[in-house]
Amino acid sequence: MALTRSSLSIDTKDALARDVPAAVHCRAALRDGLAYFAGAEAAGRHVVRTRRSSIARLVRSLGGAAEGNVRRTIEPRLYRSTMFEIDSDAAGALPPWPRARCDRRMELRAAFLACGSLAAPQAGYHLEFVPPSPEAGERITRLIRSEGVEARTMLRKGRPVIYLKGLDAIVVVLSAIGAHGAVLRLEDVRALKETKNRIHRLVNTETANVVRAASAAAAQRDAIAYLADAYGLRNLSPALREAAQLRLAHPEETLAELGRRASPPVGKATINGRIVALMRLVRRLREPREQEPRTHPA
Repeated sequence: MALTRSSLSIDTKDALARDVPAAVHCRAALRDGLAYFAGAEAAGRHVVRTRRSSIARLVRSLGGAAEGNVRRTIEPRLYRSTMFEIDSDAAGALPPWPRARCDRRMELRAAFLACGSLAAPQAGYHLEFVPPSPEAGERITRLIRSEGVEARTMLRKGRPVIYLKGLDAIVVVLSAIGAHGAVLRLEDVRALKETKNRIHRLVNTETANVVRAASAAAAQRDAIAYLADAYGLRNLSPALREAAQLRLAHPEETLAELGRRASPPVGKATINGRIVALMRLVRRLREPREQEPRTHPA
């Protein structure tokens, strides 16, 4: 079944939302990241907003009993999309830069859950983040850079967009945030594409070889027909005469096939050598005529 952009992103986010880190500091980094990248103010409280129920459950589990209030609203502007609001005790401000690599990766995971999307590979490899503010975009860029990958930035309808193209860079980021299932699916698609491309190259190469062989055989046949008229096949040695007769009688066969028809059968190299000798003789016969001066009527 073909993957769509939404289904691949949704499946990846749902899988990440179910993968709750065990370490307390990693859980805190993920919670603070979600509060920052998906946070908003509502009725004097800081809330985390998301359209995915799996992410809402994740936010609730990270916050503990004190953050159990979840509200569901309907957004008519987005095709009656469901929006979840989860009360959060996290400040929602830009968290301090994480010193531990695992904490940086948890914050990057939070950014993907909050504002990231992953394109289906059939449409081209593309991973992007649409952060809530330019400052959030700079933070995501810095988090990606800490993984040894340089992200690109553009504006879309006045909003910053952080994006990656190219499977290798995307795999680095997805692996860093723990989206191993998405990595496997993308690698499967890449392997399938590479196999198809390799088959196409082989078919094209074989087709080109057939065309070249057919052209060469046609040229050999015409040359040998000229040789028969201008020199006579009876004047050739038995081996060359047999090669000439085989080419005239079987103009579409390959050299290897002609060699198997010889008596006794010979290899491709041998029959090729005989054909080359015939072509050399044809060139010598044609040279005097080509060098004769043209006469013009008085």
